[in-house]
Amino acid sequence: MKVLRLKPAKERSLLRRHPWLFESAIGRGGADVGETVRVESAEGQFLAWAAFSPSSKIRARVWSFDEFQRIDASFFIATCAYSVRARARFNIKSNGVRLVHGESDGLPGLVVDRYGDTLVAQFTSAGVERWKETIADALLEATGLSKLYERSDASSRALEGLPECSGWLRGRGPVDLLLQEHDWQLALNIADGHKTGFYLDQRDSRRRFADYARRLKFERVLNCYCYTGGFTVAALTGGAAHVTSIDSSGPALEKAAANVALNGFAPSRARFMDADVNASLRQFVEQGDTFDAIVLDPPKFAPTVAHADRAARAYKDINRLAFKLLVPGGVLFTYSCSGGISADLFHKIVASAGCDAGVDGYIHERMGGAPDHPMTINFPEGEYLKGLVVMRK
Repeated sequence: MKVLRLKPAKERSLLRRHPWLFESAIGRGGADVGETVRVESAEGQFLAWAAFSPSSKIRARVWSFDEFQRIDASFFIATCAYSVRARARFNIKSNGVRLVHGESDGLPGLVVDRYGDTLVAQFTSAGVERWKETIADALLEATGLSKLYERSDASSRALEGLPECSGWLRGRGPVDLLLQEHDWQLALNIADGHKTGFYLDQRDSRRRFADYARRLKFERVLNCYCYTGGFTVAALTGGAAHVTSIDSSGPALEKAAANVALNGFAPSRARFMDADVNASLRQFVEQGDTFDAIVLDPPKFAPTVAHADRAARAYKDINRLAFKLLVPGGVLFTYSCSGGISADLFHKIVASAGCDAGVDGYIHERMGGAPDHPMTINFPEGEYLKGLVVMRK
């Protein structure tokens, strides 16, 4: 077994059972791409078994902190089975479920979503790539399914020195699928949709938005960065009279309109704008438009902490404009999916935006990813999705 020996005093994060080991912490040692290594302190104390990645700044990702654990096929079979079983405890009202959520489930770099009878997996680290065939079989065994589509086309694979890869890994079937969620349906495509085909992490937020629409009887709703219309359908299901949805992707808007029709809503209750969100918000302000509810669910503005300052300005600008467009008593559902923006910082950004807009608001709820996208005690970086529900005073 190959050994990574750390520099003096660099073992602290591993002793806290954090699963990442950065290049700067390693004193000596190496291995092949994705190979399992024994990680030791500068004094030779065992710390972890980890997958080595010679191209990444995260030079090793931990499989286990148990010195007596064997990292073999049995390990992956057991880990996949445990992760799948854990989802049964979450009481998820959908046929779309995240079954494996990377580090939080002990499989760094692996994401697996289930849509009905089809699994979709992303292998984004050298370790899970090396064990891909074993993991694929383990997932099918744990779920009793026969179809697994691979969407390993994320840009993060390049950081691991891995090429993009997508297509059927096991079995074969349609790529156009139907998601059953709460009181509505959403069509998706696992081959060309974002991530694995859809954003399952916002499942509970969509339900809450429908609840607010039902209780507060929204007349005019604005859904920004709407993608294929999940929040749009949720608002209409809750009884909103009209929803304006904005996205810069024409194909996504076509699917959003199709999802509105799929759920039986009249086309007259929905407007779709193929436009830049920031420019559209400014135009609405100039026109004196107002809305009872606004959703801001932008793409990742800050992939790392290094991008936080620039991202903070972008988040502040769209939230400032949204506050100007909200009627008194109106509700803002605002989110950041940027790992480089902490929940505390996001709150400060939204507060500053309200101040610049000259309005205040009540924070009704703090939102996060659905429970099948867990954050663990030892891996706070898992809290990538942060949201606030703010009612304008």
